Amino acid sequence: MMFGAIVGFLIGCGFGLAGSSPWPATLWHACAASVVAAVLARWWSRVWMESLREALEQRHHARPQAVPAAKPAAKV
Repeated sequence: MMFGAIVGFLIGCGFGLAGSSPWPATLWHACAASVVAAVLARWWSRVWMESLREALEQRHHARPQAVPAAKPAAKV
């Protein structure tokens, strides 16, 4: 969540400066972008962690596949 807030602040500040906005408006937009990015990062990390957990559970509960018999070595 902190990473998302930092990235959002930098994006908001960058767009504010690129648009030649005054400092108070730039700071306001950067703070708003920080909150939005933090919430999105929190949501995305929960979705990602749940998907990872499900994948690990599926791998754990999967049937082991039959290992093919080794071929005999060729005679020289």
